Amino acid sequence: MGGVISAIAGGGTGDESGDSNDQPAASTSANERPTAEADPGDKSAKTAEPKEEKAKVVVFKVWGTAPAGALGPMDITYGSDSDSRQGKWKDGRFEATLPLNDDALYYTVTAQLQGSGDINCSVTVDGHTEKAHAAGGYNICNAQANSGLLGGWD
Repeated sequence: MGGVISAIAGGGTGDESGDSNDQPAASTSANERPTAEADPGDKSAKTAEPKEEKAKVVVFKVWGTAPAGALGPMDITYGSDSDSRQGKWKDGRFEATLPLNDDALYYTVTAQLQGSGDINCSVTVDGHTEKAHAAGGYNICNAQANSGLLGGWD
């Protein structure tokens, strides 16, 4: 009987070793669940693990027809106001991605034909796409997405 009274009074199992790793029991009231455990069937319960956000990227594309010449079918450059890179045309297309920099003022892709051809180009930032077209001669396809004054891309 003394062990039962001891357990109810908070004395535990009778082991009075003073172990500081004992965890307090979950508190309950008549109308609430124990706070120490969440109901595994409850989809609204919050987990302690943070959800990983998928990193946002900017997508640059050039596609179409451009005959190979001494200088190649075209010159391609892409990037932002602070990062310019050179692209390579392969199998009738070019595609590249860069991580989205929220401080960038714009993202652009430029492709200049080397003689003839018919190409399209696009840049996609945060779901917003800008497109352009160039055909013949040494024409230039230039698509650019600009950072909006109040946020977003236009």
